[in-house]
Amino acid sequence: MLTIALLSTVLVASVLTVASFKRVPEGQVFSVRRIGRSPALLSAGTHVVLPFLDRITHKIDLGGQVLRFEGGTVYWQVLEPEAADPVIDEAPELIRSNVVAALRDSATAHAADRRAVGTQLKHAVNGSLRARGMLVTRVELDAA
Repeated sequence: MLTIALLSTVLVASVLTVASFKRVPEGQVFSVRRIGRSPALLSAGTHVVLPFLDRITHKIDLGGQVLRFEGGTVYWQVLEPEAADPVIDEAPELIRSNVVAALRDSATAHAADRRAVGTQLKHAVNGSLRARGMLVTRVELDAA
């Protein structure tokens, strides 16, 4: 009976020890929330977290990301994880809606030079995204 209790204790301790180490890959940042505290960001490397108290809420990719929408493709990335963390779940829809709105409002939307229109869209969208720690690097429009 004592042996089973000892083995159970060792097993639970081993599982908790393994669960307390988190490895963050290069090019990513993990957002960790602890009960009653604001989120902390873990950069690349190995970190110790407290199981059951700390919870990884977001895995933010710092590399370029691709978002396809009706009419084209947007290439974007996170520059400031601290600012992007609160809105990272809504980022694709936020970017999509901003690009579509800017495209609709663009006076040159029907211009022959799609690259110029893409550049104008990029600048229009980046005005609102910079404050949120994100940046659109390129907008490519589909051929009409």
